[in-house]
Amino acid sequence: MAFKHSTMTLYSDALNIASHRVRIVLAEKGIAVNIIYVDSNNPSEDLLTVNPYNSLPTLVDRDLVLYEPNIITEYLDERFPHPPLLPVYPVARAKCRLMIYRIENDWLTLVDAIQSGKKNESDEARKDLFSQLTSIAPVFDEAPYFLSDDFSLADCCLAPMLWRLKALEIELPPQAKPINDYMKRIFARDSFQTSLSDSERELRE
Repeated sequence: MAFKHSTMTLYSDALNIASHRVRIVLAEKGIAVNIIYVDSNNPSEDLLTVNPYNSLPTLVDRDLVLYEPNIITEYLDERFPHPPLLPVYPVARAKCRLMIYRIENDWLTLVDAIQSGKKNESDEARKDLFSQLTSIAPVFDEAPYFLSDDFSLADCCLAPMLWRLKALEIELPPQAKPINDYMKRIFARDSFQTSLSDSERELRE
């Protein structure tokens, strides 16, 4: 990670989408952070001492402990306002939060089903995610970032999922070219490349 500000500690899974999302924000802000990688399937005594839920990601900033990705990312955006990752104006800010909510509920729930469901449930979720992304692809032509002229927390939420499409056995069709173009722009950002764990890099090799 790049170093600009006082050091924090992030307990992170090396493959978890929510953890990756927080790492993108940290890299985008240039925040010095000590990353401790924890296996989600192997509870950590150190993590349990600071987070009673033993959940990932968990951010420790002096005496403050945060352990929900939306809370963590908005805290980082407020504490380190440059570059801003939420719009300044209330209406635009609310729309960005709504987009994050929809990404989580419409798409990331399908990712969870693909990764942890029974085969028939996983296959159905994969078809559903493929269909939804294909149908919404033209939206990605409307602005350089997700429904915005500026890189935002919505992109930080969406990018980790798109990075995992190959691992999820989803190959987008030619008509989804706007999404592929968007992915190239996002994945080329220094902050995105900095955010990747070694395990995440292997997902697209």
